[in-house]
Amino acid sequence: MSTMVAEAAATEDGALGQDPRKRRQIMDGARAVFMEKGFDAASMNDIARAAGVSKGTLYVYFENKERLFVELISTEKREELFSVIQLDHDNHDVRAVLTDCGTRLVEILTRPYYVQAMRTVMSIVNRMPEIGQEFYGRGPALCADQIAAYLTSQVKAGALEIEDCELAALQFMELAQTGILRKLLFGIVSTPSEAEIRERVARATGFFMKVYGKEAGRG
Repeated sequence: MSTMVAEAAATEDGALGQDPRKRRQIMDGARAVFMEKGFDAASMNDIARAAGVSKGTLYVYFENKERLFVELISTEKREELFSVIQLDHDNHDVRAVLTDCGTRLVEILTRPYYVQAMRTVMSIVNRMPEIGQEFYGRGPALCADQIAAYLTSQVKAGALEIEDCELAALQFMELAQTGILRKLLFGIVSTPSEAEIRERVARATGFFMKVYGKEAGRG
């Protein structure tokens, strides 16, 4: 985009990409286009048209559709994920806390829209590795950090025996998704019910507690 176009777009919005209403307007338009056409078929022209902004303005806010896509998915999931991973460190019923957290987390990850988003990101990663890093940092890494913090507090409280809470958090997340997410990504199974998810996560939590529970550690 030329400097002249960028300056004109910046003038229109008051500052370079700083108007939250305009950003939301663009993201709403992008979501409609991605839902209708899919990521590959969507173009920045389509998105600008759907959002009701000039192409120059669109590029002021997002340099390409890949970054726009990641921003859209991350923003839509951020609030949901925060509600899932804000764990009560004073609740020492680790089995119940992890079962609830894992169930809600897997329920989000297995929604068709999010599964498609993960497929899209994977298709972009080879040519734009930073997109994958950004997507991972805003989602899985954030969840792992918060779960690790909860596990650390439970180790201090004497409810768990774990040497590496960061590793244990990643292990729990993988256990919770076992037999579900990868099959969804490859189109082998359909979206599981909440009951099926809870049953699988409960088993995963049981396994986790056998390894890291205080009584298991004493054995």
